[in-house]
Amino acid sequence: MNGTIHETREGEHVVVVEIDNPPRNTLGSAMRKLLRGILARLAADHSVRAIVLAGRGNAFCSGDDLREEFEAVAGGGERGANLVEFGHLLDEVEAFRAPVIAAVGGWCVGGGFELALCSDIRLASTEAKFVCAGVNVGLMASAYRLPRLIGASSAKHMLFTGLAYDAGTALRFGLVTDVFAPADLMPRAIELASRIASRAPLSVEASKRIAGQAANLAPAEALALQGQELSALLHSADHLAALTAFLEKRTPTFTRS
Repeated sequence: MNGTIHETREGEHVVVVEIDNPPRNTLGSAMRKLLRGILARLAADHSVRAIVLAGRGNAFCSGDDLREEFEAVAGGGERGANLVEFGHLLDEVEAFRAPVIAAVGGWCVGGGFELALCSDIRLASTEAKFVCAGVNVGLMASAYRLPRLIGASSAKHMLFTGLAYDAGTALRFGLVTDVFAPADLMPRAIELASRIASRAPLSVEASKRIAGQAANLAPAEALALQGQELSALLHSADHLAALTAFLEKRTPTFTRS
């Protein structure tokens, strides 16, 4: 494996995770294992309150290493085994305890596009390119998550064509929430992550859990789940700290307790 993944602490509670596997930041089996290990470690570190996920060079991520898939099939391996493993990585990103911000600064293709979809918030530079590449390689990807995020009509426009869509179109479709000049992307992503990390962490995590399920919940189910989450938050030390700070007209200090 020639690639690696860089971790950088930005303050006490934010970690920048950068995929570095030129030229397109593919995530073959070794890279996936490395990234999954990093995510597991960061999830267990409760000082981590937000992650910025990015790619170095001119790509965010281009998904699985198709050379590995070809070699596996040619060698008599099980078809699609790599895709199943890639799916496990995506599930772990989506379920990560704290918010994940994807900072897309270049090509975001195929499984890399799905990786961005699994993040909680997506920011892009003006040089970003988004490609639903499944139809280009005789496969399918993003057909579930993308319509839920941007609506069926815009999603089908991307899914059926396999074309590259620029950052402006991604913003218009609602795929990303902001577009920045390339030099501003990471600073603004870190700024957003730092703001999130400054809020009550148990509240942020509970909000992520509810928001992630919201589209599938009936009103009664949502009310019940929110009640459970609120009950725990009402008894948290952070809630009491926030009330005390409000009365004393100062900024609260949250301890995730």
